[in-house]
Amino acid sequence: MGFDYHVLVQYRLPLFLGLLNTIYYAALCLVFSVAFGLVVCVGALSESRIGRFAAQRYVNVFRVIPELALIFWMYFCLPPLLDLRLSPGFCGVLALSLTSGAYMAEVFRAGVLAVPRGLVEAAMALGVRPYRRWRHVILPLAVRAMMPAFVNTFADLLKHTTLLAGIGVAEVTYEAYTLGAQSFRYLEFFTVIAAAYFVIIFPLSLYVRHAGHRLRLRTAQ
Repeated sequence: MGFDYHVLVQYRLPLFLGLLNTIYYAALCLVFSVAFGLVVCVGALSESRIGRFAAQRYVNVFRVIPELALIFWMYFCLPPLLDLRLSPGFCGVLALSLTSGAYMAEVFRAGVLAVPRGLVEAAMALGVRPYRRWRHVILPLAVRAMMPAFVNTFADLLKHTTLLAGIGVAEVTYEAYTLGAQSFRYLEFFTVIAAAYFVIIFPLSLYVRHAGHRLRLRTAQ
């Protein structure tokens, strides 16, 4: 069985719409995972024992549960528990956001802790207010330190959106499987979506490698 380009041309519209849906769901997951991660990071760095305890438990739980198992639980178990009708997209985004939020929290916490303590103490000694201290001293250095890990976590999140096909979310993997079942031409569809993911994620991996190398050189100086 050879590779038939005409099949891709014939079904280019549903594949393109599936890719747009993938980007849409990945963007939603990124927004919510960043929000979850920031809240958990604040709790982990707070002076409150309850806040640190809750943040640690959140990270420990959602970094251990497999993404696919959590997606299925959200879709098949959460609606009966709440007595609500929840869409597959909502359940999938919630599951991936909770899992990715745990990793984002650790990325944010590591970025803040990477800021040299001497700079923070110097700003405090100069009487810089906490808001300005965070804005002008801590956050610029923390963001620079956390960017490689942040981009790497986003790349993983983008790959994990393929798991949403398991609950019927019409992202690109689901569309490829559906079109392959209709035309019996799985080779073309899964090859093209694999190539699409490579084109999107490979530059991100190059950035992570390059930025990580520069960060190690800067730290060694």
